[in-house]
Amino acid sequence: MRIQGAIFDVDGTLLDSMAVWDTIGETYLRSIGYEPRENLNEVFKNMSLRQAACYYRSEYGVTLSMEEIMNGVNAMLEQYYRYEVSLKPEAEKLLAYLCGRGVKMCIATATDRYLVDAALSRLGVLSCFSGIFTCNEVGSGKDEPRIFEAALRFLGTEKAQTFVFDDALYAIRTAKAAGFPVAAVRDSHEKEQTAIRAMADIYLEDLAQFERCFLSLDKDNVQEEKE
Repeated sequence: MRIQGAIFDVDGTLLDSMAVWDTIGETYLRSIGYEPRENLNEVFKNMSLRQAACYYRSEYGVTLSMEEIMNGVNAMLEQYYRYEVSLKPEAEKLLAYLCGRGVKMCIATATDRYLVDAALSRLGVLSCFSGIFTCNEVGSGKDEPRIFEAALRFLGTEKAQTFVFDDALYAIRTAKAAGFPVAAVRDSHEKEQTAIRAMADIYLEDLAQFERCFLSLDKDNVQEEKE
């Protein structure tokens, strides 16, 4: 299987940022005067920011508008993305490797664009990507394949040769059901590693494994062509 395109998640895949997302739901709710119920952050785990804002309004009676809630959450995250968040180990090498092979790459993320722009620009890897797609802009979370399909149309690559890189089980499940090959990236904040490993075409315990995995794909492709 030769790789033509790559659609990258950001948080937990490229950025070592999931710790902040593990607490932001409760932190924001307390900041506007509401006490979160148990397991709120687990509820938010598979939601886009817009879905979370809707949940605040429907389940907690928050009277702020959707936009006010999303802007409030992003304001709490902005310092972190602009000045603190780091790449996961070997992420820069992975991106350089794929760029060197002419692989077309873009972003598909639940995080809002300006935060992604700020972080990836500061970390020196924004130029690797020809486009950024966010759940908010596309209008659906990664529980639906719309964001992956939009990214694929933009890249103009064959679906069977366009890998989705993600760390979250629900997003991986969506991408696989839509017919994409998946490169799963292990992150300690995602507990369903057994299910992810069984589902993914490539499973990366860490990003340092990328070259060996893709060289293996190339060898398989050469063997198929010989046969």
